[in-house]
Amino acid sequence: MARKGPPRVIVITGGSRGLGLAFVRHFLDIGDSVATCSRSSSKEITAWEAEASFADRFLFRSVNIGDTDAIRKFVHFVFERFGRIDALINNAGVAYDGVLATMPEEQIDQMLQVNLRAALVFAKECSRFMLLAEGGAIINVSSIIGKRGFSGLAAYAATKAGMLGMTRALARELGPRNIRVNAVAPGYLDTELSSTLSPQQRKQIVRRTPLGRLGRAEDVTPAVEFLLSPAAAFLTGQTLTIDGGATA
Repeated sequence: MARKGPPRVIVITGGSRGLGLAFVRHFLDIGDSVATCSRSSSKEITAWEAEASFADRFLFRSVNIGDTDAIRKFVHFVFERFGRIDALINNAGVAYDGVLATMPEEQIDQMLQVNLRAALVFAKECSRFMLLAEGGAIINVSSIIGKRGFSGLAAYAATKAGMLGMTRALARELGPRNIRVNAVAPGYLDTELSSTLSPQQRKQIVRRTPLGRLGRAEDVTPAVEFLLSPAAAFLTGQTLTIDGGATA
């Protein structure tokens, strides 16, 4: 169903799989223009690139988001292609679990680079164009792990907690120029990122969740759409937790 109002230009990081893919699908379906990037493509991305009706409003590029210059070039290319950037969804993420004392430092570095540093750089580059337009919105996809912690996920929790601090600070910094910054904190979702969970771990998480299941990507999309909508025009610096009641 098409959204009322003019189409927006939305940048979504990590849009080839999982939650990011659901975001891309949703915003294309309601008539927005979407630019997304990830390390590699997927069958869905390839199909959208071949879809004639999306030719003027869909863009995918393979980007190494560990490379600051690559991020900058991608964001500038998006602006040149569409003429503006209305929203950024910082979704790209990577997770490794394990006891911190024995975790390889390259895994720690990768989580810091992808989950936190890249999110800051994307916000920096996209906000420059939003500042010129005196308006925009940024959504940071954090996690309940960043709010509550979880054994074996100390480094991941640190990056996701960092995104929440970034959200609050940027909301204050950019609010005077009509740029809103909010976050969502999903619980465990039944996506590729949770595929490493053992059957026992999945059962334990479901048992501790009042709604009795893992989340789905489609459970998070409406919250993100709300945060980007006029209905949230006076909402900034906030985090919506979407976890089936697990942290209630």
